[in-house]
Amino acid sequence: MGNRSKLRLWCSAFACALAVLEADGYFVDITYVESAVAKGAVCLDGSPPAYHLARGSGSGASSWLVHFEGGGWCNNVTTCLQRSHTRLGSSKEMAKQVAFSGILSNAPEYNPDFYNWNKVRVRYCDGSSFTGNKEEVDPRTNLHYRGARVWQAVMEDLLAKGMNKAENALISGCSAGGLTSILHCDRFHRLLPAAANVKCLSDAGFFINVKDIAGVNHAAAFFSDVVKTH
Repeated sequence: MGNRSKLRLWCSAFACALAVLEADGYFVDITYVESAVAKGAVCLDGSPPAYHLARGSGSGASSWLVHFEGGGWCNNVTTCLQRSHTRLGSSKEMAKQVAFSGILSNAPEYNPDFYNWNKVRVRYCDGSSFTGNKEEVDPRTNLHYRGARVWQAVMEDLLAKGMNKAENALISGCSAGGLTSILHCDRFHRLLPAAANVKCLSDAGFFINVKDIAGVNHAAAFFSDVVKTH
């Protein structure tokens, strides 16, 4: 990945961090979706997917906010192998607790619209905005490109925990997670009750197919590699 690409991803990640870094944060334990492994729904390194769930209460008990992490993409074996040794490619490397703040806050003064909703932060560990679905696994690298299966497995786990009765639901994400919220918006809607009020929010997740300041169409080439890899 070139320096320009790295800078773009760092800036995007920094913007996402600013969106959630508030003084109202509280820590939420990780949940591993162990049952997903048998379905082949795993992170890049073959470890189970994970998320953090803070239960809603009162008027928000039947409302769900599902937020997808950002973190860029891996577009070839080399970058995916590097990622598989980090929290962006392995649940083994993820923190056991994460801070919920900003849109995930439980403080009404900071988050008046969603403070008492069921709030989920889905960990990002596939490198493709939850779109890959290759069956074969290279024994030399043990890389699994199963992002779409991970998305489905996490959704099924949440549905079993009460999201199947949601009256209101919002899928959101930042950067690569924002792209996830766009790509999976309709699919998310179809999983929920027909009467549910469902919305999708993409924060910094719209990537324009135009030439960069150097006159190079980097976005098209990069995302083409992501699709070919995953």
